[in-house]
Amino acid sequence: MRRGEETCLSTSAAEPVNSKKLCRGGALGALSFMLGLTLAGASTSCAEPLRPAILYNLVKFDASFNEAAYRGIERFKTEMGTQYREFEVKSDVEREAVLRRFASRGEDPIIAIGFPFASSVEKVAADFPKSRFVIIDAVVEKPNVQSVVFKEQEGGFLVGLMAAMASKTGTIGMVGGMDLPIIRRIACGYEWGAKAARPEIAVLEAYAGDTPSAFTDPARGAELARSEIGQGADVVLQAAGQTGIGVLRAAADAKVLGIGSDSNQNGLYPGHVLTSLLKRTDNAVYLALRDAASSEWKPGTRLLGVAEGGIDLAIDNADKPLVTDEMRQAIDQAKKAIVAGTLVVPDWAKARSCPP
Repeated sequence: MRRGEETCLSTSAAEPVNSKKLCRGGALGALSFMLGLTLAGASTSCAEPLRPAILYNLVKFDASFNEAAYRGIERFKTEMGTQYREFEVKSDVEREAVLRRFASRGEDPIIAIGFPFASSVEKVAADFPKSRFVIIDAVVEKPNVQSVVFKEQEGGFLVGLMAAMASKTGTIGMVGGMDLPIIRRIACGYEWGAKAARPEIAVLEAYAGDTPSAFTDPARGAELARSEIGQGADVVLQAAGQTGIGVLRAAADAKVLGIGSDSNQNGLYPGHVLTSLLKRTDNAVYLALRDAASSEWKPGTRLLGVAEGGIDLAIDNADKPLVTDEMRQAIDQAKKAIVAGTLVVPDWAKARSCPP
């Protein structure tokens, strides 16, 4: 047994015992249960403990999507004492090879961060039907795969509200990474939120490319941001992974406002980042592991938005001077309406267009 993994206890007593739950419950849970046993007729055995593994796309510490996922698995490790394996995948060939290696070693569940893993997860999950897989930001329809996707349009709406309220020029911008439905959802929500606050506002939109490398090119992000700033944009949202760090840098250099995404990027350029759209990959990872530990894990699609704790905004000391009371009130009202179902932000992916 590896350091940090829990032991478990089962019994032949009349009342049925969920040995998986006991195994995941940690030392205190096992001790409490043990104290309640009578010695007669008791026997011990151990269900297989969790052996999670996580695969990051390219870089773990990207100040964005992957790093948030890392925080989620670290939170689970801290709470449960469960060790895990991890790997930064650099190429398409590596994705499938590492997934197979983890599955053959009995790592479970195996969590893949990002849509580039979709085809590899589909192949490997079919070959290892007893292993559980989780893919974040893509859908793989296999009986042993949980797919976690987000209502990105809701986050786009919230930051769009703030951008329009903060703009002095009446023009705002958005720079996406790869041109994907996921990013188009954010862009559509951003436009809807902005025009809900100021119907006449102009919203510029640009994408860094049509391959996954569009998420790893800060110089390209800065170039696109400067172009939008040159057209009058004084608030620019980045939805571009590492490419977006260049967007935020260009905004700060031009003394205008940027908006971060995926994780809290407010502190990267204090005073020049209005807020950050939080795509809670940390919660997605944590929830998948928590459910696996309590025998509640299920395959299928899990959709996370504002109501489910998957989408939020970051407001902290770094951006506090930029956020007015009117912005806070508008965001609070929008969140409540989204949760209540009275505000439904359109999903670009459903119609393949953004309704006017």
